[in-house]
Amino acid sequence: MKQYPHHIIEVARQLRQRQTQSEKILWQRLRKHNIEGLKFKRQHHVGRYVVDFYCADLKLIVELEGGIHEFENQKEYDVVRFEELEIMGYRILRVKNEEVIVNVEKVVDKILEFKKPSPLSHFD
Repeated sequence: MKQYPHHIIEVARQLRQRQTQSEKILWQRLRKHNIEGLKFKRQHHVGRYVVDFYCADLKLIVELEGGIHEFENQKEYDVVRFEELEIMGYRILRVKNEEVIVNVEKVVDKILEFKKPSPLSHFD
């Protein structure tokens, strides 16, 4: 049984065709295992949502946030969306579009922080 709405694949495909400038910049750094061999997917479905970038090895979602995320209804949607994804065990890195445009390497460094073991991991 599918765990996502059937139309989500088409939504993701359309989003890949309409990338923002910041998505294009970050994708150039993430694609083809460019960052320490990590495989990222762009505009990928996770559950019933499409996320900007996803790395299965890190169970990490990278979301780029532009002006739309400042609208109240979008803020409310994001709260529910990210809470649901976190409950499912995903880790989320939210990055402003401007940060990618100004210093994509700083964003890459933030992503790589997720490769480091958690300080509590020795208790697992």
